[in-house]
Amino acid sequence: MTNKENKQPLHEKYPAGAPKNFIVPFLLLSLRDFSLHGYKLIERLSQFGFQSIDPGNIYRTLRQLEKEQLITSVWDTSSGGPAKRIYSLTKTGEKYLEVWAASLEQYQQMIDTFFSMYTKMLFPFNERSNSEKTTPNKPEEGS
Repeated sequence: MTNKENKQPLHEKYPAGAPKNFIVPFLLLSLRDFSLHGYKLIERLSQFGFQSIDPGNIYRTLRQLEKEQLITSVWDTSSGGPAKRIYSLTKTGEKYLEVWAASLEQYQQMIDTFFSMYTKMLFPFNERSNSEKTTPNKPEEGS
């Protein structure tokens, strides 16, 4: 590590964004019920909320997923234009998607816990005021 890297602020060393390979479960999920062309997969990723998608990176990822036998592809020559690959999920890919889903569920629980604690730290009086709102008023004596 160079001296310059050591002095970088954390937000520059670890930029905000999705973890490495985070796009994989979204690609697999998109292919779960439908076989799709690469450009349609890129559209789906945008709908999931991914920003600044590099199509070259997506196609490299798709080729890697195919090497790992998680997806398959066939050439579609039925349209009038150039041939396009149609990608489909394999049984192995479905199993891998299940593993990802379980991992993401665990991460979701961790993230929920983090934000619960973070919110309590930022707004400590909200918890007390919420409990005061839900506590019924005691009837006054003699009523």
